[in-house]
Amino acid sequence: MSHTLFLLLLSALSLANGLEPIDRQSLVIRFNPTRDGSAFNATTPMQVGNGNFAFGADVTGLQTLLPFAIMSSWGWKNDTLPTGITVQDVEDYKGVSWYNHGRLVQYDFGGGGPEQWLISNPNRVNLGRIGLVVWSAEGEKLNITEEDFTDIEQKLNLWTGKLTSRFSFHGVPVIVETAVADDSGKIGISIGSPLLKSSRLGIFLDFPWNDGEAKFSAPFVGNWNATSNHTTVLEVSGDNSASILHTMVAVTFRTTIMGDKFGISRDNLDAHRYSVRPMEQSTTTFSFTVEYGPSDDKPNVSSAHNVFDSSASAWEEFWTSSGFVDVMTGSTDSRAEELQRRIVLSRYLMRVNEAGGTPPQESGLVNNGWFHVNMILSVRFHMEMYFWHCAHWALWNNWDLLRRSTTIYARFLDSSIARAQVQQGWPAGARWPKMTDPSGRSSPGEINNLLIWEQTHPLIFALYEYRAFPVKQTLDKWRDVVVETADWMSAFAWYNETTDVYDIGPPMYVASEDTSPNVTQNPALELAYWRFGLDIASKWMTNLGEEIPEVWTNVARKLAKLPIDNGTYVVYEGIESDFWTDKAYTNDHPTLVGLHGWLPPTPGLNVTTAKATAEKVWAYWNVSNFWGWDFPMLAMSAARNGDQEKAVEWLLHPLFAFDDVGMPVGGTRVPTPYFPGSGALLLAIAMMAKGWDGSHESAPGFPSSGWVVRAEGLDKAL
Repeated sequence: MSHTLFLLLLSALSLANGLEPIDRQSLVIRFNPTRDGSAFNATTPMQVGNGNFAFGADVTGLQTLLPFAIMSSWGWKNDTLPTGITVQDVEDYKGVSWYNHGRLVQYDFGGGGPEQWLISNPNRVNLGRIGLVVWSAEGEKLNITEEDFTDIEQKLNLWTGKLTSRFSFHGVPVIVETAVADDSGKIGISIGSPLLKSSRLGIFLDFPWNDGEAKFSAPFVGNWNATSNHTTVLEVSGDNSASILHTMVAVTFRTTIMGDKFGISRDNLDAHRYSVRPMEQSTTTFSFTVEYGPSDDKPNVSSAHNVFDSSASAWEEFWTSSGFVDVMTGSTDSRAEELQRRIVLSRYLMRVNEAGGTPPQESGLVNNGWFHVNMILSVRFHMEMYFWHCAHWALWNNWDLLRRSTTIYARFLDSSIARAQVQQGWPAGARWPKMTDPSGRSSPGEINNLLIWEQTHPLIFALYEYRAFPVKQTLDKWRDVVVETADWMSAFAWYNETTDVYDIGPPMYVASEDTSPNVTQNPALELAYWRFGLDIASKWMTNLGEEIPEVWTNVARKLAKLPIDNGTYVVYEGIESDFWTDKAYTNDHPTLVGLHGWLPPTPGLNVTTAKATAEKVWAYWNVSNFWGWDFPMLAMSAARNGDQEKAVEWLLHPLFAFDDVGMPVGGTRVPTPYFPGSGALLLAIAMMAKGWDGSHESAPGFPSSGWVVRAEGLDKAL
């Protein structure tokens, strides 16, 4: 649907209901984030970006004082192999084999040798750093500190994606404008100051070493002191263009600066910092672009103002041609403004960090913040979190963004079939990886191999796309992914002749990753998700006019019932009856509430029991350990169970925090930002504002008193 047609339809629908269209621009810019001198030591940046590339800035509009990251969806590298380990060792790596109901299954953990290298590689790199350089009147470079800056006023225009930073340096005014082009790794920068007339103001470009040795890299990424580990080479093309080739081990990235006339030189041979000094002394402005990319990518000639225009056009398109929710206008509840702030800023930051060609990592393009216990740096994307990261795009009708990454299932299909059938010995299907990188290789680890709830996610993405585009082209597009996904789900389910049911596990991990894999059988959430997924796959085949595989039907019909004890659902079949008071089971993700919340009612689910289970979770789970997507999941459960006030409370819980620029705070569990929390928030908001299958009221997830909620361009949740 074209942008113009979308706007016309929204306007017509609003007028038909006697309402004016939501004033989107006013609501968006109301929450333009601002910073002043109190943000010198901020731990999160102001960001501009396009989903595949992002630039993090300090209060100078660049990275003068704080080395925030420049990151991308394509910037990866491998470390050198450890001493004694060869490429053949990596290719021949095999993990341990465990029995699964008499079938010996080979996994990717416990194999020794190159395992730790495989966990750490490839690793995502910080592409560089851009900051201001100031020379004294005598021509000496000044050592810049925060004491040199006063009168700081920084504002990010969410509607255009342009960051404007104003300040004084030793009393002399400076203004820096920063934006990112929508279609490349190009940053547009314009600097204005009287300091330029005397050639006292310029910029530097610097390049860090990146590797996978640290457990996490937050808030900053890379090692700026390990200069001997990597190389940079300068290539100058006239007086308005230069490139720097940055090589780390076997990968090279190109950084190209173009714009107003400048001179560029390397500060010294022992460092990778380059100083750029404008040549024009008759002007108070210096405009240029800095483009990052693989070494074989040819940079495009473009001005800073072209970048500003590209950014403004893309962001206006984003804000006006997809879903929008207004929870503030007309609402009398004092919490409405903060909820609206979270919605707007989350929409912006997800577009910057989570709209790339591959699923995002937990910290997006801000830093390499996520790590697993007993693991080295884990900058890959986690396929079980892909749902929380990106499912919201479907309900907000951002299909142009979601389709960038959902192609990952088609790209990973062959390797996932090989994993299931060749490596692990299953008779059919594709086994999707839990933690991976653009190659599709599964990262070694016990949890990575034994977690299973990511297996059903592609069926959800497929169904949402078919609901939005119910044509044969959609059915054909997803057919092979649907078939291979359901084939493995059916193969994994084990027929228990004694009970005449199909069991799931052991071995396996539940979504909360806190049970023993060798005793975990028929977990409630995974059973419901399995049943729901097989139902989606069966209907897919019917819609295609193809026969439903008999094994799918048999497994779905005889899948074990959801485990119940004393009137509530329990984590898995056979768990101790007093698990509610055992911290070993009530200290992590409260996924039992997902049975009737982010999941719709599935066959065999008793809604009354599900509601009683959710309320018992509220009473017994360790709320102080909730984090990220837990709170929106709890909100969706409360909303679907009819407790709208509780739903809002969960979304605004004190432990579910968002900082001054909208970054989702990791809290005590993980570093900031933790973007599954933002994605889950937007999924919950869409569900509560637009509704779900079977709901009929307006904004069924919000209380009727104190809240006026309007939604445009959203689709219902399942």
